[in-house]
Amino acid sequence: MGSAREQREQLRRRIVEGEPDAVRRQHKNGKRTARERLELLLDEGSFTEIEMYRRHQADGPKLSENRPHTDGVVAGSGTVDGRRVFVYAQDFTVFGGSLGQAHAAKIHKVMDLAIATGAPLIGLNDSGGARIQEGVTALDGYGGIFRRNVEASGVIPQISVVLGPCAGGAAYSPALADFTFMVRDTAQMYLTGPDVVATVTGEQVTHDELGGADVHGRRSGVASFVHDDEESCLADVRFLLSMLPANNLETPPNDPPGGARDEERPRLAEIVPVEPNKPYDMREVVAEIVDDGEYMEVHQDWAGNVLCAFARIDGQVVGLVGNQPLVLAGVLDIPASEKAARFVRFCDAFGIPLVTLVDVPGFLPGTDQEYGGIIRHGAKLLYAYCEATVPRIQVILRKAYGGAYIVMDSRSIGTDVSLAWPTNEIAVMGADGAVNVLFRRELAAAADPELLRAELVADYTDRLVHPYHTAERGLVDDVIDPAHTRAAIARSLAMLSGKRAPMPQRKHGNIPL
Repeated sequence: MGSAREQREQLRRRIVEGEPDAVRRQHKNGKRTARERLELLLDEGSFTEIEMYRRHQADGPKLSENRPHTDGVVAGSGTVDGRRVFVYAQDFTVFGGSLGQAHAAKIHKVMDLAIATGAPLIGLNDSGGARIQEGVTALDGYGGIFRRNVEASGVIPQISVVLGPCAGGAAYSPALADFTFMVRDTAQMYLTGPDVVATVTGEQVTHDELGGADVHGRRSGVASFVHDDEESCLADVRFLLSMLPANNLETPPNDPPGGARDEERPRLAEIVPVEPNKPYDMREVVAEIVDDGEYMEVHQDWAGNVLCAFARIDGQVVGLVGNQPLVLAGVLDIPASEKAARFVRFCDAFGIPLVTLVDVPGFLPGTDQEYGGIIRHGAKLLYAYCEATVPRIQVILRKAYGGAYIVMDSRSIGTDVSLAWPTNEIAVMGADGAVNVLFRRELAAAADPELLRAELVADYTDRLVHPYHTAERGLVDDVIDPAHTRAAIARSLAMLSGKRAPMPQRKHGNIPL
């Protein structure tokens, strides 16, 4: 019996320690091993591993004589700040983390357990792709992962962390996840690699130029968060989880109220200029509104003209969407519409109230936008808001013009509470543009067009763009002092805490994808 126990302990030790040369190569490449990453991610001593002894049963070339335990993926469950999560970590030191039938089956199992228990799923990706020697069974394994990604969508939070290569079909699991983290210099994600690109198109491109973290963080929008190292990356995964419910049936992890309903933040009026065309940083507004000035911005470097972030207001987790005047004057365009729409749908799926901060001059004009389908893409954001049943609060800081005003969670599409600052300008278009359209002939015939234009702009503003015009028509609930914004939002959240909205009887809607 003692010998059997010793054999078991020796085997487990060999599995945990891994093959020394492969571990050294992993470290030399600036990457941690799968188990080291799990130690950073999970609470100390909380990890319970499943199928440690799993080995592949394939007999392809160079496989039958090489059957390492775990088959290149460490899977199981642990806790993050005491809350249950399920996780798998691909092990690049075993078959380059390549996915075969046994490898996939372990991931399938941990995904099934996450769905069955209603706990978040985290995937740590570091893989060379499908295991070529196993042929179509490897592709079948990917299909099983993707199907479970979709089954879990809107049921449990899914977080994908790319810490190495993630090529070919493997890239679709991060694409299907709710949030994707990437680490600079080591993470790459693409469908076809540089060699194939060079062969087919003649274009010479490096792995990082094709699918590096900054490419997906700034240009494609595939990466939700980009980090310089694995430590800060996994720390932020933990922070994100602290904002999310375990599943769609649980409430978000709210803190006790902290007295925000009676707070004043006079600096808000200093941050936002009265002049409608003068830029400012919406992040400063967010920092004043949320608890402790702390928030987590999603897609910080992509589609910067709209800001999406998680935060708490008076202890309650909220999703913040705001136009960013520092970038393209805060207009809505194709990337911004897609970014905000996906964020709104996530918040709605997991019961996270939405706070929308509006300062939008309209949609970005131009042939590039029209040819690119801004009508269809803008409709995604419109659809997402119209469909959302969580508490919804709109705050209009300055201008809100045309269709963009409607799309940014206006009363007409179902916001529960609409608040406006005294600097609000809500209209089909700005006064200058409206006068140019309405009085084109009069201005052309005037002896002093500029004087007439100034008079007409003043009259138009007094009639249709004054701060109380929309409130008088019931489209704004209150015109508030900017200093009272945080308190007004906190009070509105408390008022809406019991909101219940029945859904129509249908299989699903047809969002304009």
